[in-house]
Amino acid sequence: MAKFKFFIALALALGLSGCGYNRIQTTDEQTKSSWAEVLNQYQRRADLVPNLVNTVKGAAAYEQGTLVAVTNARAKATAINATPELVNDPQAFAKFEAAQGELSSALSKLLVVVEKYPDLKANTGYRDLQAQLEGTENRIAVARNRYISSVQEYNVTVRSFPGNLTAKMFGYAVKANFSVSDEKAIATPPVVSFDATGAKTDSPK
Repeated sequence: MAKFKFFIALALALGLSGCGYNRIQTTDEQTKSSWAEVLNQYQRRADLVPNLVNTVKGAAAYEQGTLVAVTNARAKATAINATPELVNDPQAFAKFEAAQGELSSALSKLLVVVEKYPDLKANTGYRDLQAQLEGTENRIAVARNRYISSVQEYNVTVRSFPGNLTAKMFGYAVKANFSVSDEKAIATPPVVSFDATGAKTDSPK
């Protein structure tokens, strides 16, 4: 009897393996891990924003509109409850991506504005915060790219035969993914320089 149960268990294990179940489990865990790292880096950026805003506020009193925009964008981004299940809801995922993109845009504009304040650019505290922010943006880009790759692998698995049948049986659906192809470009703040005439020119870094 014990041998019979063993052979049944072995047959079930081999059947699940052959139908792609184990592969689905592996790729699903990879997407969860990648998503957690994306959230970790976005939270790191959000934690830097208040100190950055306060530092700029003290030296650039005329830029309240830009500072308010950054503060509001941060509030909107952090208000979204980014649970692991969010990646299974395309609409919720799109809102999350849009909110983070809005914060990226607001921070980019803030860095451009700061170029008008040489004293602020020379401030050690500001330079440290700017370096941390730029480093975090780079880590965000790396984390997003890893997530994109892991979701692509997972989605192919649950869409391909025989994995698609197994995925349907166990309730594994396609996961949402970031829509922007050039992650590095959107994560890199613009560089502001002055030409020979003194006119300001903006260009990607």
